[in-house]
Amino acid sequence: MELEEMQTHYERIILKRDKLNSKRPLPASALLNIKESLSIEWTYNSNSIEGNTLSLNETRIVLQDGMTIRGKSMREHFEIMNHHEAIDFLETVIKADYLINERDIMDIHALVLHKIEKEFAGRYRNGAVRIMGANFIPPNALKVSDMMEELVAWVIENPMKLNAVALASVFHHRFVYIHPFFDGNGRTVRLAMNLILMRAGFPPAIILKNDRKKYYDGLNAANNGSYAKLFLLMAQATERSLDIYLSAHPSDSYDTEYQPIADIVSDADMPYGQEYLSLLARRGKIDAYKEGRNWVTNKQAIKDYMDRKK
Repeated sequence: MELEEMQTHYERIILKRDKLNSKRPLPASALLNIKESLSIEWTYNSNSIEGNTLSLNETRIVLQDGMTIRGKSMREHFEIMNHHEAIDFLETVIKADYLINERDIMDIHALVLHKIEKEFAGRYRNGAVRIMGANFIPPNALKVSDMMEELVAWVIENPMKLNAVALASVFHHRFVYIHPFFDGNGRTVRLAMNLILMRAGFPPAIILKNDRKKYYDGLNAANNGSYAKLFLLMAQATERSLDIYLSAHPSDSYDTEYQPIADIVSDADMPYGQEYLSLLARRGKIDAYKEGRNWVTNKQAIKDYMDRKK
């Protein structure tokens, strides 16, 4: 993803954030439903990336009905409940002047591993770890504390003047490289990175289970100095959440209503096919977001793309 395209994508996200803010306060019932739905999605996807086998519906049953799922381990149930509590924690600490800090990261990790690995919860590792499938070896445990302190200071200072999405992406990558904990690093960083986004006025970005390979490919590419894939994935995740919140309000026109790409290409006036529009969506070149495995967009987004090409 070229620098110019990345900037265009971020500017579009900023416009959506500002549009969302202009529509506040959102209807209380709609806001509650969206927050609860996203919280369940976030919990399901983040745990599924790490191998938890509960489905989205089973995750909802555990959280909303307090029921256990037959054939699933207690650890998997605790992972679901712990992650949900960690989301609640984020909402209690975030505010406009919030600064990310090690104590909050430790507390997030302690919640993630609550009742699972008590001796490791909220504590940096004191031994070596290896990450299956990664193209690097995490640093010596003796360096972890200093490296985490430096990472937090770097985010606060933001010497490169990165925008919030890029800053959250780099923080995410550097956190994974340090791998400060024996277990729970992925869930912890996907929570902690959202402190950066939420402070900037964005809703939480959710990395989808269906994007797991793309996610790991992005992290591995970042290890080699290329952040484009990770930036794109983070931008798309942020934009998806914004679109969900914006959908709580009636669209300004039919052309801005989001529809599955398969439905849009059925219009006789549409010059592009489904495969091409899906490619544009994956590359972040049109305003689009994922629902399950399918991309949704709107006619105005395609028109904007055509205008840019001209």
